[in-house]
Amino acid sequence: MQRTSTTSPSTPQNPVQPPDKMGKYRWTICSLLFFATTINYLDRAVIALLKPYLTEEFSWTSGDYADIEIAFKFAYALGMVGAGQLIDRLGTKMGYALATFLWSVAAVGHAFVASTFGFAVARAFLGVTEAGNFPAAIKATAEWFPKKERAFATGIFNSGSNVGAIIAPLTVPLIAETLGWKWAFILTGSIGFIWVVVWLMMYELPARQARLTKAEFDYIHSDVDDLAAVSVKTDAKVPWLKLLGFRQTWAFVIGKFLTDPVWWFYLFWLPDFLDKQYGIRGLDIMWPVALVYTISSVGSVGGGWVPLKFIQMGWPVFRARKTSMLVYAILVLPIVFAQELGSINMWLAVMVIGLAAAAHQAWSANIFTTVSDMFPKKAVASVTGLGGMAGGLGGILLSALVQKRMFVYYESINQLETAYFIMFLICGGAYLLAWFIMHTLVPRMKPVNI
Repeated sequence: MQRTSTTSPSTPQNPVQPPDKMGKYRWTICSLLFFATTINYLDRAVIALLKPYLTEEFSWTSGDYADIEIAFKFAYALGMVGAGQLIDRLGTKMGYALATFLWSVAAVGHAFVASTFGFAVARAFLGVTEAGNFPAAIKATAEWFPKKERAFATGIFNSGSNVGAIIAPLTVPLIAETLGWKWAFILTGSIGFIWVVVWLMMYELPARQARLTKAEFDYIHSDVDDLAAVSVKTDAKVPWLKLLGFRQTWAFVIGKFLTDPVWWFYLFWLPDFLDKQYGIRGLDIMWPVALVYTISSVGSVGGGWVPLKFIQMGWPVFRARKTSMLVYAILVLPIVFAQELGSINMWLAVMVIGLAAAAHQAWSANIFTTVSDMFPKKAVASVTGLGGMAGGLGGILLSALVQKRMFVYYESINQLETAYFIMFLICGGAYLLAWFIMHTLVPRMKPVNI
C-alpha cells in the first residue's frame, strides 16, 4: 500500500509534539534498531573479554592483540564506505538484513579459528560486515522520524551499543568458564540470525507499511523538506566525490575521525586496563565493565533527550544540537583523573570512565543526527558511511601509531600505567577539538541541496 501526504508544502504541519492517539509504530522500528545495535556490539565486544583465555592459548603479546584490533578497524573503515552506498542502493530493509546475517556468520566463525593470523582474518570479516549497522540504522531513522525526534530516536537505538557491552561481561566469561571460549563466540554470534527474521517480517518504508496510521505518516513527514519525499522507491545514489565537495560532509567526517577512536579504546582495552591496573579478570571483570556501560546507556538516551527538550522550548534544531554537543564534550574531561581517583578506590575510576563513556554516547547520538539534519534522505547512509570510515581510520592510526608502539614500550619497562594515562589525556581532549573544528566548518545550519 502506498500513501501520499495531504499536507500542502505551503502550509506544513510541524507540531511541537505529536497528536494524541496518532500511533507509535515508528518506535517499534526504533526498538528493532536498538536490538540490532545491541547484537552488533555484543559480537564485537566478545574478544576483549576472552583476551586472557586467548592470550594463554595463543601466547599473545599486547602487540599481537593490537594487530588483531587493527585488522578489525581497517576492515570496518573500508566496509563503512561500501556499506553506505550498498544500503542506499538496496534500501534499508534488504541492506540491513544482509549486513546482520553476514556479521553473524563472521562472529560464529571465530570459534573455528586456530591461529593468531586466523583471528586477524576473522576480525577483518566481522569488521567489514558490521560496518552496515550504523548507515542502515541512521537511514531508517531518517525514513521513520521527523527531525525533531531523530536525536532522541538515535540515542535510544545507539544505547544498544552499551547494552551489548553490558551483556557481554555478564555472559561471556560465564560461558567461557563453563563451556569454553569457542562457545562464547557461537552462542553470542547466533543471536543475529533471529533478528534478521524479525526484521524482514516487521520493516517496510512508511509509505508501504500497512500498520502505520495516516496521522503518524503525516507526522513523520512533517518537516518542510520532507513533503515531496514520500515516494516508495529509493532515490538514486549520490557519488562520493560529490558528497566530499560539501563542508557539511567534512564536519561530520572529521568529528567521527577524532572521537570514534575513543570509543574503540574503551571497548577493546577497558578489560585489559582493569586487569593490568587492579588485577581484575575472569568472572570478576563482569561488574566493573557492566557498570561503565550501564552509565553510558543513560548518556545515550539522555543525549538525545536534551536537544529534543531544547527544540520543544523553541530553540532551532541546529542550535539545540550544537549546544548539547559542547556540553557533552566538556563532560569527557574528568577522565584525565581516572587513575588518580582509582588510586583511592577502583570504583571511582570505573565511575569517571563511565561518565566519559556516557558523554561519548550522548555526543554520538547527536553527531549522527547532524547528517539527517543537513542531507537529503537519499544521501544519509552514504555520508554516514564516509564518517564511519573516517572513524575507523582514526582508530587504526591511534592503535598503530600510539597504542601498539606505546603499550609495547611501556609494557617492556613495567610502566603500563603511563601508557594508559597518555590515552586518557587523548580521550579527554578529542571532543572539544572535534567540536571547534565542526563549528568552524559549519557555523550555522545550512541544508545541502543535491
